Amino acid sequence: MNYLSQNIKHIRTLKGLTQEQFAEDLKVSRSRISSYEENRAIPPIEFLIDLSDYFKIPIDILIKNDLSGAKDVSFIEIGNRRVLFPITIDGANEDLIEIIPVEASAGYLRGYADPEYIEHLEKIKLPFLPTGTHRAFPIKGDSMLPVKSGSYIVARFVEEISNLKDGKTYIVLTLNDGIVYKRVFNKLEENNMLLLVSDNKKYDPYYVPVNEVLELWEFTCSINTQEYEEHELKISSIAAMLNQLGIELKALEKSIK
Repeated sequence: MNYLSQNIKHIRTLKGLTQEQFAEDLKVSRSRISSYEENRAIPPIEFLIDLSDYFKIPIDILIKNDLSGAKDVSFIEIGNRRVLFPITIDGANEDLIEIIPVEASAGYLRGYADPEYIEHLEKIKLPFLPTGTHRAFPIKGDSMLPVKSGSYIVARFVEEISNLKDGKTYIVLTLNDGIVYKRVFNKLEENNMLLLVSDNKKYDPYYVPVNEVLELWEFTCSINTQEYEEHELKISSIAAMLNQLGIELKALEKSIK
């Protein structure tokens, strides 16, 4: 079902905009906005792109999902999934990456759904990243060698668990284990579970029921911090390190062993 017309009206209302104000922002006539909201006309792709950029919401979400239950434009529930809006941006209108600090990683399980908690996380900018909401998660232990303990995994938020790419690596936030970084295999049709596998073979694979998976983030790149002294690894200095010290960025997914 196409929910576009009602979504345009609902999110415009949430943002406190009249049709006239909204039309002015998008540089179209008020009558065009009215025709789209009343489903009397189908917006062209150029308008959909502008609309997506304006709302910071993917086009497919605007079209295919009923957002009428949302009461806050910064946080929208779609069924039993959370969609994070808007993507945090800086003054230059560029996407920023929220960093989960090592000392607060345990608290992420309690704060992941709290917009205020997310807002206060420190942020960095990696302009080469693909589109989407990204966060950087600290990695502990040796289960995913050669990624070392203390490295950060930068990952993109996955809207729908069923869309995961079988055998790729993900940050998985689970109800019982908190943040884990594993290679994930889709077993939804077999037993409604995900199979989590470590690249270090001394660790056994294990299953996680899909109803215990709170968030799924697809690997984009890793930040290897192991060449540096502890005093250089404060969260606030990571952005400068990326530009000045040449931290290794592994932007390609490791092949399956």
